[in-house]
Amino acid sequence: MGKYSGTKNSVIFFAGALTSLTLIWSYFLFFSPSSNFTITGLLHDKEPVKKCSGLNMQFDPPEPGLYDDPDLSYSIDKSITNWDEKRHQWLESHPSFKPGLENRIVMVTGSQSSPCKNPIGDHLLLRCFKNKVDYARIHGHDIFYSNALLHPKMNSYWAKLPVVKAAMLAHPEAEWIWWVDSDAIFTDMEFKPPLHRYRQHNLVVHGWPNIIYDTQSWTALNAGVFLIRNCQWSMEFIDTWKSMGPVSPDYKKWGPIQRSIFKDKLFPESDDQTALIYLLYKHKELYYPKIYLEAEYYFQGYWIGVVGGFANVTERYLEMERQDDTLRRRHAEKVSERYGAFREERFLKGEFGGRGSRRRAFVTHFTGCQPCSGDHNPIYHGDTCWNEMIRALNFADNQVMRVYGYVHSDLSKTSPLQPLPFDYPNDPW
Repeated sequence: MGKYSGTKNSVIFFAGALTSLTLIWSYFLFFSPSSNFTITGLLHDKEPVKKCSGLNMQFDPPEPGLYDDPDLSYSIDKSITNWDEKRHQWLESHPSFKPGLENRIVMVTGSQSSPCKNPIGDHLLLRCFKNKVDYARIHGHDIFYSNALLHPKMNSYWAKLPVVKAAMLAHPEAEWIWWVDSDAIFTDMEFKPPLHRYRQHNLVVHGWPNIIYDTQSWTALNAGVFLIRNCQWSMEFIDTWKSMGPVSPDYKKWGPIQRSIFKDKLFPESDDQTALIYLLYKHKELYYPKIYLEAEYYFQGYWIGVVGGFANVTERYLEMERQDDTLRRRHAEKVSERYGAFREERFLKGEFGGRGSRRRAFVTHFTGCQPCSGDHNPIYHGDTCWNEMIRALNFADNQVMRVYGYVHSDLSKTSPLQPLPFDYPNDPW
């Protein structure tokens, strides 16, 4: 009995020691400053798999899938068929990407590959890109930037279509592709597009039906910012849209046709915006039911009507923060959405940010400024464009940098920034 009891006690002691070591190791693993909190799993071949935010980023089944089809082409020249079925199959074989699918966005933007002719152009493009990266990071969107032509003929305003199609194919996990022109600036970092409003639509663009069908103006919508659903309808729509572009053998005829209907069109060649309006105008029954013309908020707002109100809107937002200490509370950037939602519920409920709203303009679009080439619309002075772009960028950057403890005290000056007092704006500078 004595021998058995000693052996038993030794086993118990060993098991207890092993358990303690395991707990200590587990504690070290999860609470060591060097730990990256990686969660691991196993592939079929027993190799570790990293998972990021619930998404299995390293798992891809060995069985042939849509990308193994040699006929699948990313080029704008070749059509895609059965994309809904192919995308569905991809998601079935990558189940970690299915949760949250309906609200998943990939933002796409870009600029030309050559250096800017305008001396300040490259600086402005860099800051405009930073602005988009900031917005995407805050709201958890992936972002893709293209600074090269994907098709030699599809240049200038047509260059976006090859990039958008390629992004749809590269991101079957995304429900929406969000094209944003390089000169469009997010000036409300808290606002999110109300995707629930677009459940029955496949393309969202800022525009007005009455100006398309009654006035026939080429400015009835703006194609510089749009959401397009990642689906077969969109693939086919891009094929139709591009048929008025430089890849079409009939390209030269489309400019005169567009100008015969939209008398205010400024230039003779066919462009993507007028082409989109033409499709809505001539084929209303086919396309209008699936295209949402958003005018209730500044999905993209013309800068001339926005920038003059920066001082007033800043004071309105500071007054909200003086009234509620929740909005003055310092917090980490990763929970910024919570405070944006609180501000909306407490002060901005029901306001989308259109003309006359207390909310900031969502996107300020510097249409006609051409920051890279410098060939701006002659109705305004070039310095006005560049100066107001700097102010808009600093206005937006204040919403980002405040979480880091600093703001631009003067919107006309990018640097240095002013450190914030603890209870700003209640505490004085």
